[in-house]
Amino acid sequence: MIGVATKQALSNSKTSRALAIILAVAIVVRIGAALYLGDRVEPLPGTFDQLIYDTLARRIMSGYGYSYAEYHYPFIPANTPTAYCSFLYPLYLVPIYSVFGYHPLIARIVQAVVGAFLCLLTYRLGRRLFDERTGLVAAIVTGLYIFFVYYSAALMTQTFFMLALLLVFDITYSLAAHPTRWKWIVLGVTSGFAILLRQTMMPFVLLFLAWLWWDGRGKVKWQDLLIPIVIIALFILPWTIRNYLVFGRFLLLNSEAGHVIWNSNHPEQGTHFDPGYVVPIPEKWRGWNEVDINNAMLREGIGFILQDPTRFVRLSLSRIPVFFEFWPKADSPLISNISRTLSFGVTLPFMLVGLILSLRRWRRYLLLYLFILGYTAIHLVSWASARYRLPMDAVLILFAGYAMVQIAERLGWMARAPDAGDLSEGGIKTQGDLAAQDAG
Repeated sequence: MIGVATKQALSNSKTSRALAIILAVAIVVRIGAALYLGDRVEPLPGTFDQLIYDTLARRIMSGYGYSYAEYHYPFIPANTPTAYCSFLYPLYLVPIYSVFGYHPLIARIVQAVVGAFLCLLTYRLGRRLFDERTGLVAAIVTGLYIFFVYYSAALMTQTFFMLALLLVFDITYSLAAHPTRWKWIVLGVTSGFAILLRQTMMPFVLLFLAWLWWDGRGKVKWQDLLIPIVIIALFILPWTIRNYLVFGRFLLLNSEAGHVIWNSNHPEQGTHFDPGYVVPIPEKWRGWNEVDINNAMLREGIGFILQDPTRFVRLSLSRIPVFFEFWPKADSPLISNISRTLSFGVTLPFMLVGLILSLRRWRRYLLLYLFILGYTAIHLVSWASARYRLPMDAVLILFAGYAMVQIAERLGWMARAPDAGDLSEGGIKTQGDLAAQDAG
């Protein structure tokens, strides 16, 4: 018994050192990216939105709220309140600019350091769902994934959203193992932050709750599910009230959904999606209330789909190579080609192998599969681009790590690990196993 305990302690010590090294390297390379992007906010490849958030933060500090000094994409008049973008992210920039002055580099560095902790969350999920070595390998991939490194320094929502997403996954699996009141509260808080960063998270929160209800049949009560739902509502409600006071219309959160559906499915897109093409706003909507424009665009966008379903299907299929693009292109900047090819391009084969290998225990990974399928579907019927795929990459890297470990074992580069355990009726590791992991 003492020998087993000693071996476990040594193993834990080695793992802690490995994680410390992974985290340190991840921080260093991300700070390097922050220094590369610098102390100015410019429209660099794939990061145009940082101009939007930077502008909103400075307008808030000047007392103008969420607005722009000039007419702004896509339909926002000058000096008019808007709800088009995430409300939360500019509130990250405001205190940094207020304390340190207008120095975007400081905001980049802070975000880069915080973003490096994505490695630790990846490790936790990898260990929980696969094994410790898979967690460590996935953490290494996450730490060096060029897309993640680049966007960790861009003043955009990607990094914080991925952190929130993996936290939601982690607490969801922890709840499946050992449900407690405080975990339901944490699930509501993390989900609330994720939704305020990106409202597309809302249907996935419902997916997580539905999975918990299915996996925890007999253990999860419907009253438990109300806890995160109420907390999420409290996150959203102030902004819904703000929108009604500003626009005189009901708008749950942000006003971009209508424009995304309308622009991405417009007849001018034909049957080959062009992520760089923006359809001009018709004159008939000029001067309209922002919420009214959003609602009109949503109705007309759905109308485009219903009028020609065949074109819609072909257009959606044309988004597949756009969404999963990993090859260099002659018309892309060097940094984009490097990021695509040396991150997603290198890891994609391992992701696919890991997904295939995992199918023999599909119940354990069902929630991951459903997220991947749902996230892909949302972007294939609306707006597709490589940077919108990043949250899914964060999940797929778990399967890449699993494949790398399995391949290393088969090639004799790594000793074969004990079997991860039989499946429980609920579809993941036995509840006792997961509870023990949580306790550890």
